[in-house]
Amino acid sequence: MIYLLLVIEYFKTGLFSFGGGYATIPFLYHISETYGWYSSKQLSDMIAVASITPGPVGVNVATYSGFTTAGILGAFLATSSVVLPSLIFVVVVAKLLAKFRENRHVQAAIYALKPAGCGLLAAIAVNLFRENITQIWAYILFALLLMMSIKVKKEPLIYLGLAAIAGLFTGFFI
Repeated sequence: MIYLLLVIEYFKTGLFSFGGGYATIPFLYHISETYGWYSSKQLSDMIAVASITPGPVGVNVATYSGFTTAGILGAFLATSSVVLPSLIFVVVVAKLLAKFRENRHVQAAIYALKPAGCGLLAAIAVNLFRENITQIWAYILFALLLMMSIKVKKEPLIYLGLAAIAGLFTGFFI
C-alpha cells in the first residue's frame, strides 16, 4: 500500500509543481503532515542534501524521501513518479511541435516567446543585481563589461571569467 501511495503522491507533486525543484517543497510538507513518513526536520535535511548534490532539487528530494520511506524500491518509485508527468508533457509537446513545425502561427508564437524569455531573465538579473550589489565599483565594473561586450565581440565566458576575477580580487579588499 505504501508503494501505491508513494506513486500517487509523487506523481501529483511532479504534475502540479511548476517553477523548478523548490516548487515541490509545499507538496513535500503536505506529504509529511498527511502520512508522517518523515518529519519536518528530516525534510529540511533532505532539502539541504538535495541542494548540494548534482541534479534537480525536486528529483533529489523525491529520491531521498522515497528511500527514507520505503527503501530502494521507494526511491525508485518516488523518483520515477515525480519525473513521469514532465516526461509525458515533453513527449506530447514534441509530437505536436513536429506536426505543427511548418505552421506559421506556431512559428510566430515561438518567435515571440524568445524575447519574452530573455526579458524575464533580464528582469530577474536586474533585480538580483540591484538588491545585492551596494558598492559603486560593481556598477562601474558592470558598465565596463557591458561596453566591452558590445564593442568587442568575444566568447561570453571571457566576460564571465573577468567578472569572477574582479569579484575575487575586490572580495579580498572590501
